[in-house]
Amino acid sequence: MTLPPEPLANPYVLSLVNTPDRSTLLAALKQRLDEGTGFTVATLNLDHIVKLRQHPAFRDAYARHSHVVADGNPIVWLRRVMGQPDELVPGSELVMPLADLARQADVPVALLGATDATLALAAERMQADLPGLRIVARIAPPFGFDPSGAEADRILSELDASGARLCFLALGAPKQEILAIRGAEKLPRCGFVSIGAGLDFIAGTQQRAPVWVRRIAMEWFWRMATNPVRLTKRYAQCFAILPGLFWSARRARMTRQD
Repeated sequence: MTLPPEPLANPYVLSLVNTPDRSTLLAALKQRLDEGTGFTVATLNLDHIVKLRQHPAFRDAYARHSHVVADGNPIVWLRRVMGQPDELVPGSELVMPLADLARQADVPVALLGATDATLALAAERMQADLPGLRIVARIAPPFGFDPSGAEADRILSELDASGARLCFLALGAPKQEILAIRGAEKLPRCGFVSIGAGLDFIAGTQQRAPVWVRRIAMEWFWRMATNPVRLTKRYAQCFAILPGLFWSARRARMTRQD
């Protein structure tokens, strides 16, 4: 599957979501873990759509993921406008359920991204909550890590040597999704799941919005308020593309109904 050069000009980018809810995703990944088959999981949100337009390598990597879920209420709403309702599935909320599946199947796990301190804290807390979970690799890439460069090859070789068959990628977009596809090519029996700040949340090095804020779909505002310098521009770009995406989703629904 190849994304068109201008994904924001049509609803194709919203059609990348191919897994409707968390239970469907977990069932599919459990089967793959049991069978020793690899997979790649991406979590589509508005920031990713902005980056898809800017980065050809990101577009190519995204289109090659085996599983894509809706991560962000705007994606859920837009998919509903298209006539294809989906459940909100934040990547950070997949870490513990997938780690539990790995524990049950005795699948070794790797944590890749963040910092050494964050990985150590996250591993400690995951293993405390899931006794028997085998975390066989904790890899914190250096600053400025290039997922397409030689350092990526070295990291994937280290991952291969560890025997890990489930790898949580906490590198942020587009690095984690690009590395996931490279990893799937080199380690076809390993599953790669892009989780953004998921390990930071578990370690406590970043604080997620309170539950009540998430329930009213205002997590984006909470995050921007806590880090305005980094996130104001990002969210402005996200809001700027919403009108075009809405009308594209409406046209897609009307076209199917004709």
